Amino acid sequence: MADKRKKKDGLARYRAKRDFAVTAEPAGGSGDDSPGGRFVVQRHRATRLHYDLRLEMGGVLASWAVPKGPTLDPKARQLAVHVEDHPVEYYDFEGVIPGGEYGGGDVIVWDRGTWEPAKTGDPVRAVERGELHFDLRGEKLAGRFVLVRRAHDGDDDWLLIHKDDEYARRGWNPEDHPVSVKSGRTNEEVAAAPEALWRGDLPAAEASVAVAAHGHWSAASPEELAALAELGDGGTWTVGGHRLRLSKLGKVLFPRAKGRKEVTKRDLIAYHSTIAPYMLPYLAGRPVNVHRFPDGVERPGFWQKAVPAHAPEWLTTWRDTEAEADRTGRYAVVDKVASLAWMANHGAVELHPWISGLRDVHEPDWALIDIDPGEKTRFADILLLARLYGEALRHLGVEGMPKVTGQRGVQIWVPVRAGYTFEETREWVHKVSRAVGRTVPELVSWEWYKDRRDGLARLDYTQNVRNKTLVAPFSARPAPGAPVSVPITWKELDDPDLRPDRWTVHTVLDRVREAGDPLHELIGRPQELPPL
Repeated sequence: MADKRKKKDGLARYRAKRDFAVTAEPAGGSGDDSPGGRFVVQRHRATRLHYDLRLEMGGVLASWAVPKGPTLDPKARQLAVHVEDHPVEYYDFEGVIPGGEYGGGDVIVWDRGTWEPAKTGDPVRAVERGELHFDLRGEKLAGRFVLVRRAHDGDDDWLLIHKDDEYARRGWNPEDHPVSVKSGRTNEEVAAAPEALWRGDLPAAEASVAVAAHGHWSAASPEELAALAELGDGGTWTVGGHRLRLSKLGKVLFPRAKGRKEVTKRDLIAYHSTIAPYMLPYLAGRPVNVHRFPDGVERPGFWQKAVPAHAPEWLTTWRDTEAEADRTGRYAVVDKVASLAWMANHGAVELHPWISGLRDVHEPDWALIDIDPGEKTRFADILLLARLYGEALRHLGVEGMPKVTGQRGVQIWVPVRAGYTFEETREWVHKVSRAVGRTVPELVSWEWYKDRRDGLARLDYTQNVRNKTLVAPFSARPAPGAPVSVPITWKELDDPDLRPDRWTVHTVLDRVREAGDPLHELIGRPQELPPL
């Protein structure tokens, strides 16, 4: 009866801290009261980084938060805070707990395996008494450990100690072993592209739900937007559970254009925070290059790839371990509403995501076609070239979708399956482009340098390279009136009112509410490119 009472009370405390309509964590099934033999250590980036040690016993996961992590060093005495029991379904959880929820952050399965109690046949009772000896057999951790409650410090503060046995390793640091034993990924990679979420409103056996490349973002709430509108020229604003320090909100970033209002930094932050459910699917899970205009688009901007030192801790980043010493090593991964808002606060007008994701940055997710106009190219010529590409793709049985750039051109995005190299997608786009160009040679130049093209358009296949980028769908462009790059349908190429800068940050939200995003359905499509 004591074991059953402990389980019930522990999970009641666990559930009381969580909203399972929002969080991806498991709510916990019925379980049984037989002694468990599994353990897991989850590396958890919440308010602060810590490791959660969980031992299955009494039908639950008895849990301790270890700020510095478990170690094989027998000289270490690691603080371990006894926290509420967790349901056994939590054993395999790896993913993201939404911001604003208790424990919000990303979680990986840092180590797992089996455990056995030592010096006792009743581990639940040993925990109640304040001292548990146990043996671990994991992929990283092994040997005899002791959890002991610290005297006179209440019930929560314990010490985690590794005995000086054959598995002991002096100086062993858990931070030297940062990847998941479940997926081989780091916290940063899981945060940027979670492969599954837990649905707390479903039975535990059904709670693991695959995450599509879209669909788990919500725009800033009306209350959050109202709070932004009420700020003076700066202050602290909370969106999506994250606090941002905003400044110079009245600064005009985009001047007026004919029939178009000016756009302030406040307006751009509000736009990013509202368009987020449509824009984030193209940004999350991949590094992003940023074109910043902190003094407005009428003054020169600059490209920024490296994450600045003042970036908030909650901003997801990715380190390029292949970068040379003089090249950017740490990139931003824009995967939440607050990240988009933070970018806007720093004058990031254009966001250019990599076309390869963190799953494998050497394998593209898209094959890109960029119809780059020359000085003599009319928009009607661009539309003709885009239609020819559409006919070519239909003939080949390949799906893609056009996108107006917000400036003068049109791009076509073609999803591809995993496994292609950039060399393969570049060569494929090159061959299709050559066929299109031969149809209307009077419109196209193949010269690399613009001053040698005689004002003609270039069918650019060279963007299909690692760390070369095109502007993200729904990103603003640096021009008066704040035009936006917008995906369109093939049929819309025939719309007499179509212009490459037709939509702005003030009008595109009405469009997506009415028409949605036609490119959205192609995200993540594992498409084979037929040989040419």
